[in-house]
Amino acid sequence: MTDRHDTAPIAHLRNVVFDCPHPRELAEFYAAVIGGTIEGDGDWVDLVAPGRVKVSFQRVPDLRPPEWPRGDLNAQQVHLDLDAGRTDEEIDAAQEKVLALGARPLDLDDDGGKRDFRVYADPVGHPFCLCKIP
Repeated sequence: MTDRHDTAPIAHLRNVVFDCPHPRELAEFYAAVIGGTIEGDGDWVDLVAPGRVKVSFQRVPDLRPPEWPRGDLNAQQVHLDLDAGRTDEEIDAAQEKVLALGARPLDLDDDGGKRDFRVYADPVGHPFCLCKIP
């Protein structure tokens, strides 16, 4: 058996793509959350975030957003985990900012401090997490 880490990758990640009804608007939301530069307009918009990570947004007019936390026919499929601070105060401040940008809470229960993340939906309905940096 070959160790997977000893072989060259088959491909390199180019970007993560989100379907959405209004690509520019969702790109602006994520630019306010993670930073970066928005490129393009129309049916495809790229957000080049710090570290050259690219998140893209493509127009899907009749998008049916995931229903978190379902795991059946309309599962979340993919979500972003975003480091938002080391303390509860930093996570609280990040939460206030994403809510002001149009996110909505999905699951804010930290299970008595056992969980290090909170779950939100972006303005289109894609789940994302604000995570505490260990």
